[in-house]
Amino acid sequence: MTQPLTPAGAVWPPLLVDSWTDTRETLHMMTQIVGKVQMACTPLVNQWWNVAFELSARGIRTNTMSAEGRAFDAEFDFVAEELVLRTSDGLRAAVALRPRPIAEFYAEFRSALVHMEIYVDIQAAPNEVENPIPFAEDTTHRAYDADAVRTFWQQLVQADRVLNLWRAGFAGKGSPVQIWWGGLDMACTLFSGREAPPHPGGAPHCPKWVNLEAYNRQCASGGFWPGGSGEGVFYAYCYPQPDGYSDRPAGPDGAHWDKSLGEFVLPYEVVTQSQDPDATVLHFLQSTYEAAADLANWDRRLFDVNPARLDPEIKAANRNRI
Repeated sequence: MTQPLTPAGAVWPPLLVDSWTDTRETLHMMTQIVGKVQMACTPLVNQWWNVAFELSARGIRTNTMSAEGRAFDAEFDFVAEELVLRTSDGLRAAVALRPRPIAEFYAEFRSALVHMEIYVDIQAAPNEVENPIPFAEDTTHRAYDADAVRTFWQQLVQADRVLNLWRAGFAGKGSPVQIWWGGLDMACTLFSGREAPPHPGGAPHCPKWVNLEAYNRQCASGGFWPGGSGEGVFYAYCYPQPDGYSDRPAGPDGAHWDKSLGEFVLPYEVVTQSQDPDATVLHFLQSTYEAAADLANWDRRLFDVNPARLDPEIKAANRNRI
């Protein structure tokens, strides 16, 4: 019998999309506020890698940012239910994560920055959403179910782990596993090294130049989005899309091409109901990557590697040393 890839302690928690819609939209606005500060306080890195968040052992966090020669960061601590701000000269501030209008959260966040002598200007309205409301005027988004947010975070814990394992099998240019505040999704993107044609754009309330930077190189991407229907989806797409891509098999049963999204999708509930969730997600990610790479003639001889290639040597070197 094949050994399962999924660790014995891994928990893939269920969370119906419809059960936390209001909270998810409020959390989305919170992440956009913090994300725009990170965008303003970090230099542009190819494909906007500087603006995305990463998973932490308490929630999700920014990169290290800079203001007037000082370093600072921010972390959504979903355990303590607070947004924590820290500076390199020892200052700390916290903004509570609780039910209240985004306008109030935004005002307290700005006050916390001023208290820490961090002064930054941002475009204070959301992107990539329909009918955006300026943060200072947003009294619509006010729900915050802490249990639902923690469950979502635990979904990200599992998705991050498997996406990193998939990323480890690629020796070319690949992004870190990142949480994008534009769509509140987690993704990893692999690149062929070739230029791509100008992206046409299309995301709501998002300037075309954003996608021109994001997709200026040929790529294949996989990720997790807590939206749509059911319990959310793992997704995969490539740009530019080669002929025949949408007709290729997407791996495990239940995965399919979603014409409305223009992406392959694997419902989260299909993953959790499988005997080996890790293997199911990896099958999906690898199958869709191979479809993109083969049809676009990527040099997979250079790119594809075995993530466990040094395991015997590493285990031997570390034996009895812990």
